[in-house]
Amino acid sequence: EVQLVESGGGLVQPGGSLRLSCAASEFTFSSYAMSWVRQAPGKGLEWVSHINNGGGTTSYADSVKGRFTISRDNAKNTLYLQMNSLKPEDTAVYYCAKLRWTEYDYWGQGTQVTVSS
Repeated sequence: EVQLVESGGGLVQPGGSLRLSCAASEFTFSSYAMSWVRQAPGKGLEWVSHINNGGGTTSYADSVKGRFTISRDNAKNTLYLQMNSLKPEDTAVYYCAKLRWTEYDYWGQGTQVTVSS
């Protein structure tokens, strides 16, 4: 069974940084594009960032562009999200998701990020 396990969330002050990780297993990680998606309290899902299977193409939501960096290590079957200059509005549960064609077919359990002083 495909597994996606996020880690690295926590409480950070505004302006701080966190790096999220998503450990993937039971599928050929290097063959699939991946995304980070978040859900703030009381709000719907918001797409954050996307990376193609090889890691050479990335895209970001306007709300995080210039502050977040998505990357992947296919040798380690791991997806990352480096988050800098964090703002209170970045507070959310962050999910990694596996993309199959045009849909997300597997999601992780999520990791909580709280930005607060």
